[in-house]
Amino acid sequence: MSRTAPQDETQTPEGDQDGNRHAAAATPPVGPRSEFVQSLERGLSVLRAFSADRPSMTLSEVARTTDLTRATARRLLLTFEALGYMRSDGRSFELTPRVLDLGYAYVSSLKLPDIAQPFMEALSERVHESVSAAVLDDDEIVYVARVPTKRIMTVAISLGSRLPAASTSMGRALLAELPDDELDSFLARTTVTPATDNTLTEPTALREAIHDVRRQGYAVVDQELEIGVRSASTVLRNRRGCALAAINVSTHAGRVSLEELKTAFVPELLATAGAINAQLARQ
Repeated sequence: MSRTAPQDETQTPEGDQDGNRHAAAATPPVGPRSEFVQSLERGLSVLRAFSADRPSMTLSEVARTTDLTRATARRLLLTFEALGYMRSDGRSFELTPRVLDLGYAYVSSLKLPDIAQPFMEALSERVHESVSAAVLDDDEIVYVARVPTKRIMTVAISLGSRLPAASTSMGRALLAELPDDELDSFLARTTVTPATDNTLTEPTALREAIHDVRRQGYAVVDQELEIGVRSASTVLRNRRGCALAAINVSTHAGRVSLEELKTAFVPELLATAGAINAQLARQ
């Protein structure tokens, strides 16, 4: 009786020769195929697979989460371990603090947090609420600076946290800065998952809300991402007037009414943004 030879870990019988289970996943999202480094894309997908919900994973779990073969996932994990970005107890893998260097390189080059932080702290002291800053990354916002006070969300927010742009005040403030064709593209490709009964999900309603932001210069979102949480945001700009990020004040609906948010907090927010923008213009 013939025996099947054991598979070498470099073989990928369930995928293509590069380790993909699905050929569609190999298509580069942008740019010429000849200039797209697929192995780098896969390595980054492994790093991004780890999260607060998945701080530690086995090889099989990483392969399943990233849709890579075990052989490809294993090579990437061992490479990251050798470089110091990953550690393993022999069964499970987890990230090391060295991964923070990757994000810090962006934050430090942005310079925005260093400039904005003192103004954000002063605003937080005046209104006694949390103040944050975020940038737009495709369909999400990414937190780059934060002054927390009382925790009002069930989801822990920290630097690097991501939230859907469509359902957040900072996201809408930044979406309002997009040219019409880019906004049209965003609305066409984005499917908003309703987080609460207040969440705007229809493209027409969302477009109207974003146009309101353009007219008034700030965004207000009332309990669309989480019941009890409402926030107001406006944009931070460089010396050329281009949007760099958004800044917000977030509060609990039980403490601050929607009317108070608009009449008392928004003027403070706009004044703070103006002071930050003036400082940014000097850089």
